Amino acid sequence: MAKLNMVKAINLALHQEMVKDKTVVLLGEDVGVDGGVFRVSDGLQKEYGEERVIDTPLAESGIIGTAIGMALAGLKPITEIQFSGFAHVGWAHLEGHASRYRSRTQGQRTVPMVIRMPYGGGVRALEHHSESREAYYGHTPGLKCVIPSSPRNARALMLAAIRDPDPVVFMEPKRSYRAFREEVPDEEEIIPIGQPQIVQEGEGLVIVSWGAMMRPTLEAVRLLKEKRGIDVAVVDLLTINPINDNPIIERVKQTGRCVIVQEAPRTMSVGSELVARINDKALDYLEAPVLRLSGFDVVTPYFGREHSYLPNPKRILAGMEDTLDRQ
Repeated sequence: MAKLNMVKAINLALHQEMVKDKTVVLLGEDVGVDGGVFRVSDGLQKEYGEERVIDTPLAESGIIGTAIGMALAGLKPITEIQFSGFAHVGWAHLEGHASRYRSRTQGQRTVPMVIRMPYGGGVRALEHHSESREAYYGHTPGLKCVIPSSPRNARALMLAAIRDPDPVVFMEPKRSYRAFREEVPDEEEIIPIGQPQIVQEGEGLVIVSWGAMMRPTLEAVRLLKEKRGIDVAVVDLLTINPINDNPIIERVKQTGRCVIVQEAPRTMSVGSELVARINDKALDYLEAPVLRLSGFDVVTPYFGREHSYLPNPKRILAGMEDTLDRQ
């Protein structure tokens, strides 16, 4: 069991599947010779050759469209979109074809492909490089969408995504790429798509987050324990679509209070969907309104101001305390 960062953990997953399954191929801008913009595919072209690790032109629409054709022809393509802000160029293929083939053919054909895309802020990037747009993919029938938060669950989710028969959008929080290391088992480990992770149990409230927001959330939880001696339940959503809300609803019923932390803008968000589900299924159990802590309804600001935009431990702690103090 080695200690890996998220980049190395995803690279390990790609390597393990390419060894096991010769139909797995990787394509994208600079994924071969350079090993990808963040070096996630480093060494794979040297190991598996140019026919399986393919450098493409700078054309996201072409990358996604080609991958759909590969999937329909029996391969399992993994595409890399260098930054999630550029994935919209291929949206017509993703929404109009990849997401619809199972329905279009009444289950006779599926599109087993993975669309990898680094997303999110906190790395002093430029415009189109820092957005958190997971709600787009969660809203689209026929697409699955996952977001890891740590090296270990990134490797486990990537294995699940590659083996899934349907298209999976794999959003990688680049703020977490090299932020920390974690022990990742040498043996195969899979987290099923749709299964959230219970990080810890607690009785004060339940706090739900995902992606890069898990680290400031856990820091705020630690500060709350230190300040007030209160343990809270922590749920890492991991999957944006399909959402299994049962573990969240169960803990909302136990605690009566819930806080949701997301990097994305507030309006029409995944957090909004979670609030709606809690109100549908556990409204009578609530002791306080569900609180959403999020980015703001503006374009993600440049690096000089992005840390004011992103939820941080201080803001999350204040939100939890406000929720706990409501009668």
